[in-house]
Amino acid sequence: MTGSEQTAVLVTGGNKGLGLEAARRLGKMGWAVFLGSRDEERGRIAAETLADDGVNVVLVPLDVTSDESVADAVRLVRKHTDRLDVLINNAGAPGKGVPPADAVVADVHPVFDTNVYGPIRVTQAFLPLLQVAENPRVVMVSSAGGSFAVVTDPAQPISKMHELAYSSSKAALNMITVRYAQALPQIKFNVATPGEVANHKFAATDMNHHTGALTVAEGTDSIIRLATLAADGPTATFVDRLGPVAW
Repeated sequence: MTGSEQTAVLVTGGNKGLGLEAARRLGKMGWAVFLGSRDEERGRIAAETLADDGVNVVLVPLDVTSDESVADAVRLVRKHTDRLDVLINNAGAPGKGVPPADAVVADVHPVFDTNVYGPIRVTQAFLPLLQVAENPRVVMVSSAGGSFAVVTDPAQPISKMHELAYSSSKAALNMITVRYAQALPQIKFNVATPGEVANHKFAATDMNHHTGALTVAEGTDSIIRLATLAADGPTATFVDRLGPVAW
């Protein structure tokens, strides 16, 4: 599927929303796209849509909460390429918005399984393919809700959203990204949030019932910027579409 001249990217949660739009934009740049999707049927439809738009795409059935599924995904990708230039850990779970006083482990665990353990599973499994790429990059799709600076700012709407699982999982993802970046300097690990923190805006997706003020295309601007970093680009950064975000 991939030639030596094509950049290869795997996008988890690629069958809709930010993942699908990021895959479309990178595919239109001539990249080879591995489209990860937990729901195989929805993934097939998404991949067909991309292919009809001229994107070189392979559907990768991928449940980031399953070790077996992730291992199967690695085997499938290896059938098509001997390296992975970019990994976009986009798959995410919003949780049920349970307030801290009411939240129990059963409310939090499934969100962490997708938003924290999922990126660890996928990153660990694909490290060998990333490490042989010339300029490997990993993009973690997080949220302003994972920023202590944002959540503790009374002017930010999310400071008044009293939930426990989602924001804490994204804060954990942010720290994981920095630790990867420090330990693996040959790979660029960066965090993107699909919004405009300074303007209190976020992208309209299924996760927020399409209530965001930004389009899904605008929401992927930060993801695309980090996915396309040059060899001298930064690592261990947190950005939105306007620039750096405070941790």
